[in-house]
Amino acid sequence: MTPAVSLVIGSYRMTRQLRRTLLSLAPAHQRLEGIGPVEVIVVDNGSDPAPTADDLAVDGLEVRLHHWPNPTHSPVPAMNFGLSQARAPIIAAMIDGARMATPGLVAAGVKGCALHPQAVVATYNYHLGPKPQQHSIHEGYDAAVEEALLRDIAWPDDGYRLFDIGVPGNGEGFPGPLIESNALFMRREMWDALGGYDVRFAGPGGGAANPDLFRRACERPGAQLIKVVNEATFHQIHGGTITNMQSREALRGLLLEYARLRRRKLAPVTEPGWLLDGRTGQVSHPHA
Repeated sequence: MTPAVSLVIGSYRMTRQLRRTLLSLAPAHQRLEGIGPVEVIVVDNGSDPAPTADDLAVDGLEVRLHHWPNPTHSPVPAMNFGLSQARAPIIAAMIDGARMATPGLVAAGVKGCALHPQAVVATYNYHLGPKPQQHSIHEGYDAAVEEALLRDIAWPDDGYRLFDIGVPGNGEGFPGPLIESNALFMRREMWDALGGYDVRFAGPGGGAANPDLFRRACERPGAQLIKVVNEATFHQIHGGTITNMQSREALRGLLLEYARLRRRKLAPVTEPGWLLDGRTGQVSHPHA
């Protein structure tokens, strides 16, 4: 059976976190009534040890695991391969596999794509913990603290309680601007027109490849940005290159690479777009 939606997930040295992400996407924890089958494509970019199919097995979830044969510092080639394997008419990219989803995220992405033929459906990015993790890791936040927080909310019994133990990332928060989305839903035709991620973003972690993809999608003629509220992804600590950035030089390199390739500074997309409430289905059209 052809899936209704394909979720393409990037992975690198995060098997523990990825298992949680996949559990959050499983039918037992997603509100998928009327949505149809979901396929998940995981592309591992050279982890050692590499995750196995048994490591990532989740009841009720179809997971196709690929090991990218030519891993680089950037996940972009691996993600583009994953996108090429997607079979559904709606495709979502999650370049960082360490981000858990709230229960209505997949349904909201699919419903958002039905609102406009060139919908760019973006979800907000949260971090687990009291502060964005690039700050909290310097104040004692670690995997043990994160485990305790998840136990405190009895996750995954009610995935919406992730909002109780997380904060918006990168100074974001709805209905404000987004610089990127880690669960970006678009129709296959939009993905094909954009050509996936730009392979010239070759820096560690892909540099600004994900923000670049988001901005290019929003700037495509006829595109309609739809921002999902009351659903989100939540980043787990795993030493990611960008989220847990400790080196000013690394951040500077990311910004310089973007400026060199795009001839402008990296900045959030300020277009207000439409707001889709993932829990109620209500759509609002804020004025710019």
